[in-house]
Amino acid sequence: MWTKEELDRYHRQMILPQVGPEGQERLKRSSVVVVGAGGLGVPVLQYLVAAGVGRIGIVEMDRVELSNLHRQVLYTTEDVGKPKALAAKERLLALNPLVQIDTYPVRLTSENALEILKPYDLVIDASDNFPTRYLVNDACVLLGKPLVYGAIYQFDGQAAVFHHLTPEGEMGPCYRCLFPKPPPPGSVPSCAEAGVFGVLPAVVGSLMAAEALKVLLGIGKPLAGALLLYDALEAQFRKLSLRRNPACPVCGDHPTQRELIDYEAFCGL
Repeated sequence: MWTKEELDRYHRQMILPQVGPEGQERLKRSSVVVVGAGGLGVPVLQYLVAAGVGRIGIVEMDRVELSNLHRQVLYTTEDVGKPKALAAKERLLALNPLVQIDTYPVRLTSENALEILKPYDLVIDASDNFPTRYLVNDACVLLGKPLVYGAIYQFDGQAAVFHHLTPEGEMGPCYRCLFPKPPPPGSVPSCAEAGVFGVLPAVVGSLMAAEALKVLLGIGKPLAGALLLYDALEAQFRKLSLRRNPACPVCGDHPTQRELIDYEAFCGL
């Protein structure tokens, strides 16, 4: 049974024919873990909490910095110095106290990734470094979980859904199918080094949240087997088709990697 508060809160979403009370119940029973509560993770978390996803995990070890606030609008000046995971939980529960929020203020590693990610239906990679991206991807393949991915650089962003059925009913590629090897160390500057357009994470993060909700609800055509590119300066979107690599060492027909590895070493760090 729905409470009056739930009906009032989710009414505009529940009257969508593609959602309805059944879809809202499905969201209520769903669980999502978000790796990273920074630029991309903030809009993802805000929209999933607002939509009524029943259980949400936040994996984030950093603290709020003043330089975060031009793009990580969940936090305020008063939050500077606080652990992001705990500050995010406080703000998100103020937005919707009906959801369960679990926090993991730790660094995701090969030792703890499977344990942390396993309880959740869907994993969202909102991280900002290559070792974590490869780690999350490999863990999702080993656990058999779909992965919503996003990345940003200055004025450009991209989003995809990995290890999930494509509209054609085939298993889509994983992150390793698209990027078999990491770039040389230092060749891709971080946001701290290259800068980032403040609203870019909001656009890409919102797209990631939309893809996550589509996967959880089983509606539309998620970005499985596709990579969506966004150019903020040109106000242009492009969608590229992707295919699973049968020779992929993780998700291929004959995988050679069946456990998590040292991803710092894999990325040459």
